Amino acid sequence: MILLEVSHETRYDYSAPVSLAHHLAHLQPLSDEHQQLLSFKLHTDPAPGAERAGFDVLGNAERHFSLAAPHRHLAVRALSRVRLQARFDALEPSASPPWDDLADSLRYVARAPFQPAVEFALPSPYVPLLPALRGYAAPLFPPGRPVAEGAIELMQRVHADFRYESQSTQIDTPLAEVWATRRGVCQDFAHLMAGALRGLGLPVRYVSGYLLTHAPEGRADAGRAMQGADASHAWVQVWCPHTPGVPGGWLDLDPTNNLVPGTGHVRVAVGRDFGDVTPLRGVIRGGGGHHTLQVGVRTRVIEHGGPTPERRLLEKP
Repeated sequence: MILLEVSHETRYDYSAPVSLAHHLAHLQPLSDEHQQLLSFKLHTDPAPGAERAGFDVLGNAERHFSLAAPHRHLAVRALSRVRLQARFDALEPSASPPWDDLADSLRYVARAPFQPAVEFALPSPYVPLLPALRGYAAPLFPPGRPVAEGAIELMQRVHADFRYESQSTQIDTPLAEVWATRRGVCQDFAHLMAGALRGLGLPVRYVSGYLLTHAPEGRADAGRAMQGADASHAWVQVWCPHTPGVPGGWLDLDPTNNLVPGTGHVRVAVGRDFGDVTPLRGVIRGGGGHHTLQVGVRTRVIEHGGPTPERRLLEKP
């Protein structure tokens, strides 16, 4: 168990006054059996004229706020305290269902019971179905292979074959371009894994969240800077129902850092892709033709209750 504090600061500076703005934030971490949200504060400068908090259809906390007074900048600071317990320390990948049986069970059959996970096996705006990605994953999924085993090996392969390079892509960089250049950021790594597995008919959720800035004590790489730690992080959840050690059926995998998340990952929201869970987005009137954006995230340990059983997976030769 570990107690973390996360500070997420976003600042926009506009070249001309903004007269009206409406924003949507996904900045409040999820809370469940393995991740307890102890406190959350959201501060906005200028202060919003109207504000509303709620949850979307997937249970993600969201905050809507509007500003009707002219402003030249917008600063948003979210401060969270979260207690984490490891979710996958009892994971048994070999005991997960065969991937092909799982994919077949999600095919449409008239009057058959609806399986909500099927939504995440379909293409989405940021993750189109690319034949090249399906071909990339297919050799790792021979008939009958347990889905968790194949997904973990695919994570290892993405980590080995693609280079993490800060600012190498933009939010709207097409997935096909990331595939061609073999480089990107955590958002791209998550979209690549999602596209490859969805191409096989398997459900994958995109996860936005935070990562410890440095690997914690108790690990062989303690103190090492984690990739993607100084901004919002992203990884995936693969649908592995009835698998020992996978509560709720969704197995988290972080291809950017090649590990099964333990207590160093804070989940904020889940969706089909980045567009569903963007940390902060909105529409504005005014602002001129230019703005600058600064984002800073810091995640630190407040209290450490024992070893952190994150499972770093070695790349295959």
